[in-house]
Amino acid sequence: MQRTQVVIIGAGPSGLMLSRLLDRNGVDSIVLERQSKEYVGARIRAGLLEWSTVDLLNEAGVGARMMREGLVHDGLELAFEGRRHRIDLKGLIGQSVLVYGQTEIQKDLVEAVGARVTWEAKDVAIAEFASREPRVTYTQAGTRSEIRCDFVIGCDGYHGVSRASVPTNAIAIHERVYPFGWLGVMADVPPVNDELVYVSHRRGFALCSMRSRLRSRYYVQCSLDDRPEDWSDERFWTELAARLPDEYASRLVTGPSIEKSIAPLRSFVAEPMRFGRLMLAGDAAHIVPPTGAKGLNLAASDVRILYQALVEYFRGQGESLLDAYSDLALARIWKATRFSWWFTTLMHRFSDDEFARKLQVAELEYLAESTAASTVMAENYVGLPLSRSRPRGAS
Repeated sequence: MQRTQVVIIGAGPSGLMLSRLLDRNGVDSIVLERQSKEYVGARIRAGLLEWSTVDLLNEAGVGARMMREGLVHDGLELAFEGRRHRIDLKGLIGQSVLVYGQTEIQKDLVEAVGARVTWEAKDVAIAEFASREPRVTYTQAGTRSEIRCDFVIGCDGYHGVSRASVPTNAIAIHERVYPFGWLGVMADVPPVNDELVYVSHRRGFALCSMRSRLRSRYYVQCSLDDRPEDWSDERFWTELAARLPDEYASRLVTGPSIEKSIAPLRSFVAEPMRFGRLMLAGDAAHIVPPTGAKGLNLAASDVRILYQALVEYFRGQGESLLDAYSDLALARIWKATRFSWWFTTLMHRFSDDEFARKLQVAELEYLAESTAASTVMAENYVGLPLSRSRPRGAS
């Protein structure tokens, strides 16, 4: 049997970031990951970081490569009905965002966290988390092991064991499943624009993104019945070009895809996020559609609150921030969920209803014509401020 202060389940960016920050503040942790290091490292995920996430990665001491190679974006572009409108993030809000792929963040964190991760830990089970000494068991290479700890943090995603360990009568689930997916293609071709381009088109949504100046990440809205193999590279490039403004379509550089996948879209929030000595973070507690680029950034804000609360506790300063964790995190989560829902509803084709389309175009025109409306969007896109006060009633 092992003993540590914190067991973290899940070695994605949120779990590794939490372990790294705890270690830099003198708190011991063990990270358990069901998959192999190679499998987790190959997952293609988010690539756009709020500056609060950039600051947290720098605080964790893993930001040097990110700051060298990441692309600072001071704005984004909306395209619709032959029009283009740039949301000037820097000019309206005074903040920027940073493009740096989650696969690269994963590499940086794996190198920093090192041996604290147990990879391929199968059949993880969490017990006694209502007590002051939870117990976590797992199997690796045929051997069953047990860890005693002070806290368990579930960073193991939507399908993980952490949330599934909570009695159903102790947790409320709120979910909205959208009737379409995103077909994403990665290709080693230069992007069509220096900043992200979000397209609302009668054929469906499209997004022009990038991972570097020579690697592009493109998306088109597709049916949930589609499979990646239904989309040849030629079909994808043709469909993307049909949705882009003529100026971008004319300079679209195509090439063989190096990754192709379809992601369904959903909004999901579980509350509360603390159950005795078990806390949920990241996708274990909440998922947003990728339209607003909030998934990884929300996970990072969970980690920021959690690591500060745990450090405070182990320094003998009490549990008040731990007690406030769920309320503090959910306050930001629900606002980001609202923004992601709004942006998804605005940009995607839900039906052939012409009335609905006219409303979308009217709102996009309003965004383009109103500085106040553009400012509200910019404020939400760069990320709302992290709460600096504990909710009323928290001890």
